Amino acid sequence: MTATTPTEADLQARLAQLDALRDAIARAVVGQTDVVEQLLVALLAGGHVLLEGVPGLGKTLLVRTLGRALDLDFRRVQFTPDLMPSDLLGTELLEEDHGTGRRHFRFQEGPVFTQLLLADELNRTPPKTQAALLEAMAERTVSHAGVTRALPQLFFVLATQNPIEQAGTYPLPEAQLDRFLLHVALGYPDADEEQAILARTTGAAEAEVPQVMDAAAVLTLQALVRQVHLGEDLLAWIAALVRATRPGDGAPQIVREYVRWGAGPRAGQSLVLAAKARALLRGRLAATREDVAALIAPVLRHRLVLSFAAEAGQIDADAVVAGLLRALPAPDR
Repeated sequence: MTATTPTEADLQARLAQLDALRDAIARAVVGQTDVVEQLLVALLAGGHVLLEGVPGLGKTLLVRTLGRALDLDFRRVQFTPDLMPSDLLGTELLEEDHGTGRRHFRFQEGPVFTQLLLADELNRTPPKTQAALLEAMAERTVSHAGVTRALPQLFFVLATQNPIEQAGTYPLPEAQLDRFLLHVALGYPDADEEQAILARTTGAAEAEVPQVMDAAAVLTLQALVRQVHLGEDLLAWIAALVRATRPGDGAPQIVREYVRWGAGPRAGQSLVLAAKARALLRGRLAATREDVAALIAPVLRHRLVLSFAAEAGQIDADAVVAGLLRALPAPDR
């Protein structure tokens, strides 16, 4: 089907819904403005998010609040070393018909059959279970016993991992990392935000989060994101930025020195969609270079394999991205 161009009234109504969604999340989540925006960018772009931050920063609260505001079916899975793929995907149960005495297998769906999945501490489960989630993230299907079952049309994975206490963890393979649209880093709150958190979470009343949208509205917005304009100059810039992450002749010095493997084409696709989604969140139907610059780090930070020299020099992926932007500045307006 060909997407129809929304009328001005339709567009304003959709943008009002997005404003209401931000306000609803702010009722329960203090601060984290950039994190909330990146979460909504990924939702509108139809991608998944890897959340990284130390314990106690409200990652679970943020995801639960999003589920309430959107009235989505929500499941949380705590990934542990003994979690099996069947615990996530589901299993077949042998049942007996008491009338006829016949036995048959019935598939019992696992928690992955949901709209909003919080995969808590994904890097604490072995590769076999991590891989079980890969098909769901990439294809939005689950294959079991020779049968492929479709997941809900709106399927959004938010996985968390702890940047500390790496003993006993299983680093995510590059193929799975590449399936996350954004890698969102949560930092500590500032002094005023931390005081507000203490006041809000230790009182008698619990914040009420209203439902402001539903899954159908989100799917409509995801289709609208695809219609946001992104000029040829920005498209060429994005392609050049992604290609410049790959070490070799012509790559910027910071890449040649600190990067072992660069990003693939999926990074460019993710950056285009993320920039379009951010533009829509800001009330625009055209993406700008500011949208691209604001999201290039979350798009690339989990897709760059850094060298030993980077580790020794305490150079992280964000520093490489910053150097990349200096080497390849944005095109003129």
